[in-house]
Amino acid sequence: MAEIQSFEELGAAVGAAKAEAVAAAPVHERKVDEFGRAYATGKRKDAVSRVWLTRGSGKITVNGKDFGAYFARPVLQMLILQPILAADRDGQFDIIATCEGGGLSGQAGALRHGISKAMTYFEPELRGVLKPYGFLTRDSRTVERKKYGKRKARRSFQFSKR
Repeated sequence: MAEIQSFEELGAAVGAAKAEAVAAAPVHERKVDEFGRAYATGKRKDAVSRVWLTRGSGKITVNGKDFGAYFARPVLQMLILQPILAADRDGQFDIIATCEGGGLSGQAGALRHGISKAMTYFEPELRGVLKPYGFLTRDSRTVERKKYGKRKARRSFQFSKR
């Protein structure tokens, strides 16, 4: 490595280093099948959601039902719509999804994760919008297993002195 003698040489060296860093950054490509659909899998707790996303009018179908009928609680509906509203794509995508395992809350979280991933596959430039909100991160928290000698995972049996 050559020694830098002036500020001009320092500026040139920093510019070259920045150019190298930009060239080394991962380039995200559009991943769409022959029907124009983006496919992604979302997970949360024990729930798994498979999501197909296409251009459309904003209809969301989960396991053959409208998502409002499948997820009756407004909190779960809000959770599912978060990535769509954050990316300002309300009413632009049709989503068909299947959810399995876990409960409704886990399935809603899995569906949100799957929709976010499918949106980034369909439009890679949305990654910068969705990533800061944590929509692309799989929430790895699961139920802790029960240990022997305990009533639950950590709860002990009631102690009796006499």
